[in-house]
Amino acid sequence: MKKILLLSGFILGSILFQEASAQLRISIRANIGSQPVWGPSGYDRAEYYYLPEIDVFYNVSRRQYVYEQRGRWVFSASLPRQYRNYDLYSGYKVVVNDNRPYRNAGMYRTKYATYKNNHNQESIRNSKDSRYFKIKEHPEHNNWQNRNRRRN
Repeated sequence: MKKILLLSGFILGSILFQEASAQLRISIRANIGSQPVWGPSGYDRAEYYYLPEIDVFYNVSRRQYVYEQRGRWVFSASLPRQYRNYDLYSGYKVVVNDNRPYRNAGMYRTKYATYKNNHNQESIRNSKDSRYFKIKEHPEHNNWQNRNRRRN
């Protein structure tokens, strides 16, 4: 009898753990609401963007640019001075879902060098996909918010 209770407890615990971990994966995988409106449309999740034109990474969750300066990695809320007028909306962004991709910057520089001067990527701001409307800076955010208020 003890073995049956122990076994059923183990099975129930395993099922509950699997459900909890599945829910955790879902919440971690999508971060649409935290992506900036200048980011590329079409992605549910982005940890970093790599901007090959200016050789800068952007950490989406921390809202920080990561770039190399005098051989050291700098983490900043703004772009380096020489790129302060860079148009984030028109420049190409590569979605990178790696932990600390700047540690392997050489590979990204080589792999995405051909994307420099590529300006045909749609930004979230210009997307008509309603899943992006929850982003506060999206032009449709207020309309989306008003529609949701009327429904409730």
